[in-house]
Amino acid sequence: MPEKSGLGSKAFRVGVFVLATLAVLAAALFLIGGKEFRFTSTYHLNTSFKNVAGLDEGTPVRVGGISKGVVEHIDLPKRSDAQVLVATRLDSKTKDVLKKDSVASIKTEGLLGNKYVEISFGSASAERLKDGDTIASQAPIDVEDLIKKTDGILSSAQDTMQSAASIAAKLNNGQGTVGALLNDKGVYRELNNTMTQAQTGTTEFSEDMEALKHNFLLRGFFKKRGYEDEAQLEKTEIARLPSETEQNKFTFDAAKLFTSHTGSKLKDKKMLNQVGQSLATTPFGLAVVIVRGPTIGESDKLLELTGGRAMAVRDYLASNFKVDDSRIRIMGLGKAIDASDANKVEVIVYPPGVNPPAPVKPVPAG
Repeated sequence: MPEKSGLGSKAFRVGVFVLATLAVLAAALFLIGGKEFRFTSTYHLNTSFKNVAGLDEGTPVRVGGISKGVVEHIDLPKRSDAQVLVATRLDSKTKDVLKKDSVASIKTEGLLGNKYVEISFGSASAERLKDGDTIASQAPIDVEDLIKKTDGILSSAQDTMQSAASIAAKLNNGQGTVGALLNDKGVYRELNNTMTQAQTGTTEFSEDMEALKHNFLLRGFFKKRGYEDEAQLEKTEIARLPSETEQNKFTFDAAKLFTSHTGSKLKDKKMLNQVGQSLATTPFGLAVVIVRGPTIGESDKLLELTGGRAMAVRDYLASNFKVDDSRIRIMGLGKAIDASDANKVEVIVYPPGVNPPAPVKPVPAG
């Protein structure tokens, strides 16, 4: 009986050991599989680079700074004028933010850290991605080239400093015309008196301009252009559209009209020429420049961005076409509520007789 009990105890211990080993293996399998996205719904996305800068298969792919995929394989091109293909596998949830206009780039953790692929968010109005689609890429920064350029800049700066020091020494010793002037106290006094008189004249001119602003005959000219007070510029903003029926309407894509998704500098100004020509040749009562931002982002910043973009469009129309700029108003609506209206620029024109409503600065959307 004791021997039988001993055998049973040994078998029990072996069984426990086997179960524990299987549990550890299963945990490791799920852990590795999770990092490789083996147990989640995924899709494939391709891009290409002229140089992958040391990228390896299995490298993480980040979306919004979060690891959401891996580099599945990297293929050399079949021709010397083609690019290296980088095939990735991504979590299907990323389709909510990645679109056809998303851009892939190779980045480094720190200056000399591990490589990874970063894919930017797409615009709300862009087409959704499908399995196997290809997106654009941005060339990676070559650290070696960067170091060479830095060395060149430092060498150039050193040469410039040496030249400046040489010139300063000559000036200090009175060499050359400028050196003689600087070392001649009589000439210095004359120059000083001249600068004082010039400063006095500038002050008097500013005072005369200020008086002109308040002159009865010229007051309208300055007020019309907002020179009397910078706060006058706020009068170009309105919070609501008139109830009257519009006369004409022009619609543009902000991504094509402006240089970047975060700036208000016009890229393709010629797009607005049809609006300016229409306003210059057809009588109108009011024109409103309406700008909407994307559906995601900070409301305050988007309200500021759309207001600046609307002002840029208004300034272009007022500066390049013979129109009554007092009848061109703006509405920066900030964050778009509906994806169909995201990143849209509109110019709505109302017929003669429609006057601009009282300006009220809009409140940021929640």
